[in-house]
Amino acid sequence: MNELSELRGLRAEAPLPDADRLAAPRARLTAAFRQEIRPERAALPRRRMILVGAATAGALAVTAGIVATLPEDSTGASETKGPQVLSAGASADALELAAATVEKHDGTEPGPKQWVYEKSTVFVQGEPRSSEEWTRWDGTGHANLPGIPPAGDVSDFDPDELQVWYGPNQEEKWKKGGYDDRSQREFYRFLATLPSDPDRMMKRIREEHAIGSIKGETRAQRHWREIDVLYRSVLIPSNVQAGLFRALAKIPGARVTTGVKDPLGRAAIGVSVTYAEKTPSGWQGKQEIFFDPESYAYLGQTRDDGEMVSARAAWGVVNKPGTRP
Repeated sequence: MNELSELRGLRAEAPLPDADRLAAPRARLTAAFRQEIRPERAALPRRRMILVGAATAGALAVTAGIVATLPEDSTGASETKGPQVLSAGASADALELAAATVEKHDGTEPGPKQWVYEKSTVFVQGEPRSSEEWTRWDGTGHANLPGIPPAGDVSDFDPDELQVWYGPNQEEKWKKGGYDDRSQREFYRFLATLPSDPDRMMKRIREEHAIGSIKGETRAQRHWREIDVLYRSVLIPSNVQAGLFRALAKIPGARVTTGVKDPLGRAAIGVSVTYAEKTPSGWQGKQEIFFDPESYAYLGQTRDDGEMVSARAAWGVVNKPGTRP
């Protein structure tokens, strides 16, 4: 890969969205909900507009809001239930509202001795398996639960004991060895160099060959695969989060679904594409990425082929392994 320093000048700072900038997508999205949640709106009682409040997600916090219109009866009870798939236009407006909101907030890079924590759950044949990982920001430490059994005699091995590893700086080791691997710190700093404009951002990511090309894959399929992988990073700079939402809006067939549940059963919104035929990467059916409906933090993803059902249960930045946010 190219040296990260070559990319430093490419970052395009986006202006902070103000009320006027947010007004247009918010108004369009409000109108779309009125039409799509209940087409026979003439027969509905008075509606109220709800702006879901800002929420904090992790140590590098982002806040977000989504506008929905809910019908009210005489008692004020909501009648909106179940998943609602938005049209292409409403999906684009929902993603723009997410992007315009998250880009307002600056994240602070962790210190070199801090640790990035992630608790994740994968589903194997429908059964959840959870694990916790701590990665030191400077690449000199790693810890996990449950522990990984050593080679040889495991009679004294306790999987419930925190397993901590310290070693040389992996960034220097990988660089000297000619590997393409990046530490979390290197990857975060690479992402921070990317422009917020979705077209320029995805072009730079393609040029880095972060996930490699697949013969016969369309540009849209490649972009979805890139975004799918990028969201698995625990910490993503706010300008890149905004760019990813806007890049999703440009993928043909991408749709936002409200009122869904993520793999852990948490309230979520989903962004999905559906491949009727198997793609060159082997993906087929519905591919969905889940986000928190208030913070827009990444929650997990599923694929209809069953090869990927995962969720991020918790995350953040802590000062030592074994502690949790």
